[in-house]
Amino acid sequence: MQRLRSMNPDRSQPSSAAIKARLAAIARAHGAESLRVARAVPDERTHERMRNAFARGYFTTWAYDDGYARAASDPNAVLEGARSIVCLAFPYATREPRRTHLQGRVSNYAWSADYHDRVRAALDAVAAELDAIAGTSVAKVACDTAPLAERAYAAAAGLGWIGKHTNLIAPVLGSFVFLGEVLTTLELEPDAPLKKHCGTCARCIDACPTGALRGDYTIDATRCIGDLNQRTDVIPREMRPLIGDWVWGCDLCQLACPPTAIAGNRGGAAAAPFDDVTAAPALSALLKLRSGEFKRRYSRTAMGWRGAAVLRRNAAIALGNALDRSTVAGLVEVLQEDPNALVRGAAAWALGRIGSPRALAGLQAARRSEDDASVTEEIDAALEPYERKDSLGSS
Repeated sequence: MQRLRSMNPDRSQPSSAAIKARLAAIARAHGAESLRVARAVPDERTHERMRNAFARGYFTTWAYDDGYARAASDPNAVLEGARSIVCLAFPYATREPRRTHLQGRVSNYAWSADYHDRVRAALDAVAAELDAIAGTSVAKVACDTAPLAERAYAAAAGLGWIGKHTNLIAPVLGSFVFLGEVLTTLELEPDAPLKKHCGTCARCIDACPTGALRGDYTIDATRCIGDLNQRTDVIPREMRPLIGDWVWGCDLCQLACPPTAIAGNRGGAAAAPFDDVTAAPALSALLKLRSGEFKRRYSRTAMGWRGAAVLRRNAAIALGNALDRSTVAGLVEVLQEDPNALVRGAAAWALGRIGSPRALAGLQAARRSEDDASVTEEIDAALEPYERKDSLGSS
């Protein structure tokens, strides 16, 4: 254990309170609104909750297992000898842009520069200060770089409380906050957790169209819109109508959260959208997005890690939910020409949802020329209700 009294014996030792004040000032200069400290101890309750969630299949998309649960609930898996976790909260809520018909919705966190860069810069500065105070390396940053149950430790530090939507709700800031942590072998005075909870409020649960929120402070990520539209495989057909016009992420549960609504838009310039196209893209344009344009427009955002095909797939699903016949020609073109089978399959589904004569003719033409089995299956599934209806009508 590296206690404060063991540091730098040739100069006066700052107190834990003084260190935390210095760290808070540095964090604020880098956009953090709150900094608090938790003990770096294994959290068996969180370990058990994660194990249970994984066992129920709530996170099968991400292939998490008990090894991940154990590592995430033990700070020493990130930094051996860790004694304290410095937890930071960064607000990012900004006003949602006006959208017209046939524009997609993008989650608030992905409108601006990739939050990893913003948060990482603050964490690196805090870690550097801890190292400077100690005169040696005593800190390690966690910013989606290693398994760590950051919401549980942020709640233990008193940054906020975990809501029924499973996000941390910070006083004054609401749930639109990025979290980041610096683990250190220094023993800093921990802060007390808040004595707050959601009580009987269930607005987030009621707002979720897919039933992803289970009501017991857990989430079935396989049903979460924000996870569904980041998948690189086929989105289950029964979930597609529930995604609506979300082309990246989903904010419905947070928008329904009273403390978050009261907090308002506190993200500031650092969280503002790059432009209206990034925050509310035209679905017809997104449907034709190619690699070069994707890199130019989205590589700086949190959407930049999945690639153009995922956004084209999501645009096709959103158009299927829009049920607008003016989009049929574009969807037929995608079904015939897009190089990615995932996108062609989504376009087939969308055309089946619209079901106009031109849409059905496009599906029938594609069935004669398509050579990918997964796309052919989507075409058959899209045509089946209409062909069955014709069969019944002629009998």
